Amino acid sequence: MNTVLNALIIEDEDIIARLLRDKIKAVDENIRIIEILPSLKTARNWFLNNAQPDLIFMDIQLSDGVSFDIFNYYSITCPVIFTTAYDEYAIRAFKVNSVDYLLKPIDEAELKVAIDKCRKVLRDNNKLPINISELMQVLSNPVQSFYKEKFILNVRNRWMLINTKDIACFNKDVLNYVYLFNGESYTVDFNTLDEVEELLDPKQFYRANRQFIINIDAVSTVKPEENSKLVIYLKNPLGKLEIEMSRLKAPHFKKWLNR
Repeated sequence: MNTVLNALIIEDEDIIARLLRDKIKAVDENIRIIEILPSLKTARNWFLNNAQPDLIFMDIQLSDGVSFDIFNYYSITCPVIFTTAYDEYAIRAFKVNSVDYLLKPIDEAELKVAIDKCRKVLRDNNKLPINISELMQVLSNPVQSFYKEKFILNVRNRWMLINTKDIACFNKDVLNYVYLFNGESYTVDFNTLDEVEELLDPKQFYRANRQFIINIDAVSTVKPEENSKLVIYLKNPLGKLEIEMSRLKAPHFKKWLNR
């Protein structure tokens, strides 16, 4: 049986914090969440008046600053699992720091692996070398990554190359479609949207649901509905497309839009 660990969540989005708490409980019932802190300010005050927990789950970008700033005030030696919306390529670079990073939305299998790693660190009485200056440098100068620049479209039994930046959204229905900013739509060859998502720059394209990936430059307005969903309206001439999104994704989607 695993030892009970006291853990802290530092996350400014209430829905995401509660969802993370529930996922932690699902993968490891012996982790006790002692506090959820919604800001850099409350986190600083908490560490001023409390002993360190056994484990910290920490969002990188908080509403009032970057969570790395906490390390400038306090010497934190317990394992830290950062949760972040930064792209996967940057995450791979962060791994060299011997600190775990989870990409939002958090996958339970990856969460369990991260927690198990932290448990091993605690059992072996190791100290994680958290090099914050190195982390900040990686954030400022992420590793070079290459995203797909063109797609082959099927046009009247011919192949046509189109620049990725000219695609407003991808749609997987009976067939696979791309919609261009000029309103034209074409079929395109891919197996799943998961496959396409890995090829796209996550700063430019967002997975709205199982059927759509949208370009940030194509978004016109977003409307909350009574059925706990959001409806995303694209710019004309694609205004006829109404793309639904779960409210659970709303905080992350809002951060993605508001940068």
